[in-house]
Amino acid sequence: MSKRTFQPNTRRRSKKMGFFARIKTNIIKSRRKKGRKVLSR
Repeated sequence: MSKRTFQPNTRRRSKKMGFFARIKTNIIKSRRKKGRKVLSR
C-alpha cells in the first residue's frame, strides 16, 4: 500500500493559502476594492 497524495497539514496550509499569505500579495486589496463579501477562505 502506498501513501495517499494529500496529507493535510493545518500549519502549512494556512501559511500557503491563508489570510496572511494572501495579504503579502495584492489579492486581499483587489478583492476589497471589488467589494467582495468573502476576502479569503
